Amino acid sequence: MDFPAPGPELLGTRLRHLIDLMDAEVAAVYADLGLEGFRPRFAAVVRVLAASGPHSIRDLARAIGVTHSAASQTVAQMARQDLVALAPGEDARTRIVRLTSRAEALLPALEAEWDATAAAAAELEAELSFPLSALVEETLDALGRRPLRRRIAADPRLAARIEAAGIEAAGIEAAEIEAAEIEAAGVETARVEAARTDRDRTDSARTDHDRTGAARVSGPSSGG
Repeated sequence: MDFPAPGPELLGTRLRHLIDLMDAEVAAVYADLGLEGFRPRFAAVVRVLAASGPHSIRDLARAIGVTHSAASQTVAQMARQDLVALAPGEDARTRIVRLTSRAEALLPALEAEWDATAAAAAELEAELSFPLSALVEETLDALGRRPLRRRIAADPRLAARIEAAGIEAAGIEAAEIEAAEIEAAGVETARVEAARTDRDRTDSARTDHDRTGAARVSGPSSGG
């Protein structure tokens, strides 16, 4: 049976398959080099620490372009394999990450693998109609401007179909539903936010005016 080519509706599934495929191939190279257990996600952390020394987890996250939570999980996995060590930072919430002697001993093999992988990635991109690395960055920028959750909630059919099915949409917050109604009406979010700000200021001014008026009517309170 022939199936249609996957479209945007399977984007997440296909991306996960692509990442799994690439990670498995790189992990196999690590195993071939005697680096069994070294995971592809460790490479970015090792490269940053090898190039510029110890970093906080927050700075590592920024340097490699992931969330703080993702960086923290990766660092924890690396610590269990004695690839990094953690020490307290300037405050109790900050942890400083550095490479261990074991990780430093692996650097020559890792650097050779990184160069070979970069060349292989460039060769792969040359076979594509558009550079994958550039497309990934464009996609991340677009989602930074307007997250996928909001794009989904903006579809006016979603709330209507959920309501018609009698399902309590606990996961669709009022803000997303409101955003969907606004965008369906063709109103720019920035204008709506400005209107909300003006409304809040007006309500605040009215409240202050009412309080002032009430104080004038009641007069000063008497002391004991």
